Amino acid sequence: MAHVLGVPIDRIDGPLKVGGTAKYAGDNWLDRMAHGWIVPATIACGHITSIDVTAAKRMPGVLLVMTHENVPHQALSDEHAERHAQPRPVLADDEIKHFGQPVALVVAETPEIARAAATVVRVTYQKRDGAFALDANSDKAYDPGKTATGLPAKSTLGDFDQAFQAAPVRIDALYRTPYQNHAMMEPHASVAAWQDGKLTVICSAQLVEAARHAIASTLELEPDKVEVISEFVGGGFGGKLLVYADAIFAALAARVLGRPVRVVLTRQQVFHVASHRPAAIQRVRLAAESDGTLTALAHESLAQVTRADPFVEPIVSSTRSLYAADNRMTRMLVAALDLPAPDSMRAPGDATGSIAVEQAMDELASKLGIDPVELRVRNEPKEDPERHVPFSTRALVPCLREGARRFGWDKRNPKPGQLRDGQWLLGMGVAAAIRGNYLRPAEARVTMRDARHAVVEMDMTDIGTGSYTVFAQIAAERLALPVENVEVKLGHSSYPDTPGSGGSFGASSCGAALHDACTKLEAMLQSGMGAQGLSATGKVTPGDEYKKFSQFSYGAHFVEVGVDGTTGEIRLRRMLGVFAAGRILNAKTARSQLIGGMVWGASAALHEDAVVDPRFGNFITQDLANYHVPVHADVPEVEAVMLDEFDRHANVLGSKGLGELGICGAGAAVANAVYNACGARVRDYPITLDKVLPVLLRG
Repeated sequence: MAHVLGVPIDRIDGPLKVGGTAKYAGDNWLDRMAHGWIVPATIACGHITSIDVTAAKRMPGVLLVMTHENVPHQALSDEHAERHAQPRPVLADDEIKHFGQPVALVVAETPEIARAAATVVRVTYQKRDGAFALDANSDKAYDPGKTATGLPAKSTLGDFDQAFQAAPVRIDALYRTPYQNHAMMEPHASVAAWQDGKLTVICSAQLVEAARHAIASTLELEPDKVEVISEFVGGGFGGKLLVYADAIFAALAARVLGRPVRVVLTRQQVFHVASHRPAAIQRVRLAAESDGTLTALAHESLAQVTRADPFVEPIVSSTRSLYAADNRMTRMLVAALDLPAPDSMRAPGDATGSIAVEQAMDELASKLGIDPVELRVRNEPKEDPERHVPFSTRALVPCLREGARRFGWDKRNPKPGQLRDGQWLLGMGVAAAIRGNYLRPAEARVTMRDARHAVVEMDMTDIGTGSYTVFAQIAAERLALPVENVEVKLGHSSYPDTPGSGGSFGASSCGAALHDACTKLEAMLQSGMGAQGLSATGKVTPGDEYKKFSQFSYGAHFVEVGVDGTTGEIRLRRMLGVFAAGRILNAKTARSQLIGGMVWGASAALHEDAVVDPRFGNFITQDLANYHVPVHADVPEVEAVMLDEFDRHANVLGSKGLGELGICGAGAAVANAVYNACGARVRDYPITLDKVLPVLLRG
């Protein structure tokens, strides 16, 4: 049997998706299903003084109008519960904590009737002043103690202040990143049905087991009374890690009405009912000797949180392991604003932090007169700079060297504004990529249908990453079967528990559990047991390897841009990423993930900006017409190259997470290329032409 693991085979679920037969949550239509429509709050801070649902209830076809006055009992939030499994009550009281907060649900025979009835629900409010601007509330910033990942919010090593002041070359700069939205193609959707006291929720969720516990705890049910199904997810990027109002509303309304209920968020509601990446202000200070050796490094951030939600984005975390410097200080502060709660968004922390740190490194290289690639190489650490443990693998320098060779970096003119192509000023930029590698507890079950066919089951999800395909390859390789003879079943909470899709830990964690199940099954088969119906369950748990070694995936981004010398318009011309992420499980799906991340990085640099109206506390860019993401014309030649690597300390497969690696540093490479093209050093993202034009006009 030929090896299939790592081979770039096509997605197993591809024909279903291309043919339109893959059912996403909102595509499920059950017998007698009713349809819910959420009524959002039109203020950001205050409380409801009255709510009149009379006109809505009188409309033909309306079945139920649910408000805080008649909502069934739900559990309150439990600060001791795991964050993703927390109770998520809706309509808990008359308090309004943010604009767009659900204040009612209208359920009707059709979506059209429900939507029309929602428009005649009359809500009056008592407003109070709110805090909506990060800058204006920086004086209220506080130390949260730890981040959402449990890491300390502050770290120190040596004497940063003294070393910084004594250094001959210094950089001290502020960088601002805006609010961003996940903007996944599929909005959040749920279909709920009750039968014999058991609840089934078909929803769009990244973490099935966490969703099950969140729904069960909210409704005060035993977890075995709830089944969550999420077979296909139309994009998540962290925006579907939590359970949102659609799932809870659908479950509550279905129980009240005794029939299935479907609730789908509109695109506008996604911006306020679901989460977002928080805005941040970052200060980066770098000090170096004249030869480029870093002597001091500081990275500080201030980001938005809400008054009730504990999520703190780990913005400075990866900086702690990126470059060598004897004197170090990192710190995260937060300010509570009256906005929707932020949460994880693709490469949380690392994407935000790298877009600042990697531009600061470029500024330092320019000030020193040292090539930006060479500066990074000169500050390569021999061990984790703060934990003082060895790296499991460390291939940042090979990524930089190979990328420079492939991209033609030696042709770059270090002086800005020197290269033209007609009206376009051309420039090149580089940045490093780093993303933590994680292993989470997971289980998987493999059953032999007969001697030549196997079935894999786990509650893991496929959010577009290729899970169905990669797991089929792992099982096929381990059991010496053709890939087409392995059926993969995912996304049911009745299947073995996994950590789900998030944090780039899914493929490695679940794949290692699957490898264990196949090993056990192989032993049974070799002992002479009959194949038909034979089943084995495998599992994986994190061990000491994650304490003994610093585990990261790495990469290097190279970008060429053109800047119109008259208008300041910026156009990408080329992007290259070279990455080292352990053993590659499928070269095609991995490349797709990396390219997707690179495009996200370019988008963060040039497009994305979820704008808050500081008067009313609402996102005014709340659709894809005004919240800009790249289209085909924005993204020309993009290539991702993966270096051969096997990390024996990561897991039995030797693989590492890469789904989020591609975005880390990519935006900074774009910013650095813009500077090289025209001399505009834009530290306030996104880099729009109004921020470039003043430099062009001066020049």
